[in-house]
Amino acid sequence: MSGRIPKQFIDDLLVRVDIVDLIDSHVPLKKNGSNYVARCPFHNEKTPSFSVSRNRQMYHCFGCGVSGNAISFVMEYSHLGFVEAVEDLAAFVGVEVPREDGHDSGGADKQSVSRIYSVLEQVAAFYAEQLFGVEGEKALDYLRARGVSGEVARDFGLGFAPRGWDGLLGRFDRQALTDAGMLVVRDDGKVYDRFRGRLMFPIRDKRKRVVGFGGRVLDDGLPKYLNSPETPVFSKSKELYGLNELLQKNSRPGRILVVEGYMDVIALAQYGIGNAVAALGTATSKAQVDLLFRFAAELVFCFDGDNAGRQAAWKATESALPALKDGRQIKIMLLPQGHDPDSLVRAEGVSGFQARINDATVLSDYFFEAVAGQLDLSTIEGRSQLMAAAKPQLEKIPSGFFRDMMWRRLGEMTASRLVDVPENTATLRPRNMGIVNGSNQKRPSLVRRVLALLIQHPNLRHVAVRQDLSLDGLQYAGQEVLEDVLHKIALEKPENGAILLEAYRGSSYEKTVTALAGMELNVPEGGEEAEFSGALTQLRRRARQEKLSELLAKEGRDGLTIEEKQALRTLLKESL
Repeated sequence: MSGRIPKQFIDDLLVRVDIVDLIDSHVPLKKNGSNYVARCPFHNEKTPSFSVSRNRQMYHCFGCGVSGNAISFVMEYSHLGFVEAVEDLAAFVGVEVPREDGHDSGGADKQSVSRIYSVLEQVAAFYAEQLFGVEGEKALDYLRARGVSGEVARDFGLGFAPRGWDGLLGRFDRQALTDAGMLVVRDDGKVYDRFRGRLMFPIRDKRKRVVGFGGRVLDDGLPKYLNSPETPVFSKSKELYGLNELLQKNSRPGRILVVEGYMDVIALAQYGIGNAVAALGTATSKAQVDLLFRFAAELVFCFDGDNAGRQAAWKATESALPALKDGRQIKIMLLPQGHDPDSLVRAEGVSGFQARINDATVLSDYFFEAVAGQLDLSTIEGRSQLMAAAKPQLEKIPSGFFRDMMWRRLGEMTASRLVDVPENTATLRPRNMGIVNGSNQKRPSLVRRVLALLIQHPNLRHVAVRQDLSLDGLQYAGQEVLEDVLHKIALEKPENGAILLEAYRGSSYEKTVTALAGMELNVPEGGEEAEFSGALTQLRRRARQEKLSELLAKEGRDGLTIEEKQALRTLLKESL
């Protein structure tokens, strides 16, 4: 649905949602003083270190360091994008998400999308029912021959599309079916079912909604596999078959196996290998790779060893390069000729198949083997061809250590000094990092405390205004961040820290502000104002003393400008 979500709605939503009720609906919380605690849902731990504050409407884990507000929790816990998380949060409190689209079609668009989701869910249930009907016997025989159990068929919602041309038309709304891509519309206006006489695989998104279908013929008909077309709720390059089912079993798998087809996913699940997903009849896209990296740090691309499989592996590698940030890993696993995952696991057993996964070729090795090919690297011509083939691909990799090492390896293989390793911005020290970790700063702990108090309790800004505790003209560690936070609060007037945190989403200060939002202050409830006032006064006093010392030193060394002399007189007067 088009149109941006109004910022005011997001702020109001964060006020309406009680983060304790939200998180408790996913992770049982226990009262602990003024906060609520649980074992962190984002890392394994034996004792609770995950704390939720009703007053601040934020959570923080003292074990893994994650912090955030209600939107952040839904995004992380349910693996959703920002818009999806806002929509889920709105549904949680029973409100609709408005859009800034400049016209009145938003409501109609939403109703149309809702009808599509509804009819697809109904069609999936219909197909599942038909699988056990008279016409579905052939599909059942096929599944039995492939060793698929009733439990796996149920988990994946497998079904059967009747052979008739109007199996759906007489049961469901025609317009909804058309919008959902379940009907083919001829030029003369006549329509018929898109899927007929096929074993059906419902495709669910990560929010468990049916968004499309894949269908397999049970005879020699063509095409062997048929997918739903692009619709308002379905894009083949953005979805992955089996991902929803995988996440139902394990929300944070350490590794995800990417295979070629629906039945590969089903067959592996039958053998207890439940971490496989499949692209939907197209080359693996960057969007799919990015999606998978939200759930696992390691992906293994498993393709047939024939020419088509090798081409698919190379296309997947090209798509993956722009997504390879530090901490992510991809392996390439090409199967022996004549085998697919099902036949290989039957031949070698689960342990043998898992061993192949463990021993799969890391992407860096696969990449250079593929681009070097049959080139003779002992010649200038061969090395120059390697340079020409590899350089455009390596330029796609994001800045980081992995990118650096790939460039260095290219330089080693080509024996060339012409390969300049691009500057690794990931290794450069970010500005104001001392505010978070306190390293190499003069007095970072005091600035951090002032900032943390202000971020967690934005209403404290009035203390600085009321007491005229100005820091103008003074210099201190973290000055830019503090000035920005004070300006943001004055501009946004956030009701609580959760809303202020949202105002920094996507900004250069987001990580710093989020870290300080989760900082433990150990201030008694109700004592925040006195603590902030004292800390800010102390910060001002130290900054003024440092400025005074700096001016006195410069006066004796180089002399002062007129402006500096005026500043010195003011500081000396105030210090009396």
